[in-house]
Amino acid sequence: MSLVITDLAKHYGEVAVFSHVSLTVREGEFVAIVGESGVGKSTLLNCMAGLDTWDSGSVILDGQDLSRLNDEQKARLRREKTGFVFQAFHVLPHLDVAQNVALPLLLLGQHDDARVQAMLEAVGLAGLGGRLPQQLSGGQLQRVAIARALVHKPSLLLADEPTGNLDPSTAARVMDALIDQSRSHGASLVLVTHSEAAASRADRVLHLSSTGVIPGPAVVMPGPAVVMPD
Repeated sequence: MSLVITDLAKHYGEVAVFSHVSLTVREGEFVAIVGESGVGKSTLLNCMAGLDTWDSGSVILDGQDLSRLNDEQKARLRREKTGFVFQAFHVLPHLDVAQNVALPLLLLGQHDDARVQAMLEAVGLAGLGGRLPQQLSGGQLQRVAIARALVHKPSLLLADEPTGNLDPSTAARVMDALIDQSRSHGASLVLVTHSEAAASRADRVLHLSSTGVIPGPAVVMPGPAVVMPD
């Protein structure tokens, strides 16, 4: 699934968050977006999913112009086509690990315990499905979030600073899981990050400023990684 953004601009009152943002994410591509704090990286990510509005320009996701969809249509498109990984994990504390991972399937009216267990194994959490979130480390929680984001086989995976709260060693393992699983599912991956180490793993690095997107140097994607538990 492709994502095409053309001349996008966003303001809060009289203050421009960003303007003249144009980029294309091809099917199966891993794009990292970097930039200084306050230039609107997270806001841009939200616009990509139709979670936020913009003032001008267009966002075309899977051939659909998000500005022409109503809230229900955008929500359905997100449920079916996108997955999210956030810095703060956003797991539900009263649900166990397997139940958290299964949430996207439940929202789609599906039930597939085998799929949930396969995803937990894929991110190195086999056997931990019955634990509550408070029984896991930060790195394990982030891998729960990755499994949840991919369990319904989305075409687009959006990750907002997924390693920001993790130590370097754990962050590297989380990036291994994120990249390996998005690749194995053929999902396009857009990563917003301050981490040079995380951005260096991308096929392309784009620098967001208040005046637009500047292409960064191309980097070569490393081979498949082995996911190790904490």
